[in-house]
Amino acid sequence: MIDLRRLHVLRAVAHYGTVTAAAHALHFTPSAASQQIRQLARDLDVVLLEPQGRGVRLTSAAESLLAHADAIAARWEEAELDLRAEYSAPAGQLRVSGFPMSVPVLLAPMAVRLRERHPRLTVRIRETGAPESFDLLFEGEADLAVVEVTPHNPTLGDARFDQQPLLDDPYDLVVHADHPLAGRERVDLAEAAHEDWIAPVLGSPCRPRVMEACGAAGFTPDVLHHALDWNVTAHLVAHRLGVALVPRLAQLTPHLPIARVRCTGDPHRKVLTCTRRGCRERPAVAAALAELRELAPKAVA
Repeated sequence: MIDLRRLHVLRAVAHYGTVTAAAHALHFTPSAASQQIRQLARDLDVVLLEPQGRGVRLTSAAESLLAHADAIAARWEEAELDLRAEYSAPAGQLRVSGFPMSVPVLLAPMAVRLRERHPRLTVRIRETGAPESFDLLFEGEADLAVVEVTPHNPTLGDARFDQQPLLDDPYDLVVHADHPLAGRERVDLAEAAHEDWIAPVLGSPCRPRVMEACGAAGFTPDVLHHALDWNVTAHLVAHRLGVALVPRLAQLTPHLPIARVRCTGDPHRKVLTCTRRGCRERPAVAAALAELRELAPKAVA
């Protein structure tokens, strides 16, 4: 019979990419994690890991086993839900993670609503980027995550996670209040092609979207300034140092002499809710998702 604890170690190796990283996440030593994998391989009489350079890679047998392991994990979540069906009111602790902009406009209001409607439920919020949110879900340290779509996320078909659309977050052109484009209802980005630009720093998940939106409008922006925080971007615009594309979810410093103008073509990023497969119908998670679905349209109106 397969030892499910050893199977979880193999899943962790697949998730984190190396035995060392998996061991760290599981609070094992690398040698202990390797021993768990070797014992699992002996139990099944197959090879699960093979050398690749200085590291290891999963064999085809391991990949096949992981497909079953992910299905087992999802069914276990469903089994727990069935066993607790009689206790259907949201209660206990709900651990939620989300990218920075989602916290003030989505997760914090959601937590307030849940506290008012379900006093036996405690919500804990953690601000994280997408990679860490998926790690927290995998490790069982988060129950629900709000993530932006990036090329580095697990695929939508990944059997470990249930990812569903929440909202499209449009990008607005932000200009100084006395800029010629400031009074427009909508603007074609091509009209800002010759402006100085402020863009997200290299490595930011939003930078590729800004560059792609400008590219779709037929130009490469002349980026003079880079910012990590959207409010830093807003202050640079307020000092007449350039224009910028800013997601509508971003809450900018009030009273700055800037204007947000909607763009034709509606450049946007996609925001998802994510749970472990089989967890979405848990009472606390379902209640949180219902609140998020109600809050989402207002957040980008």
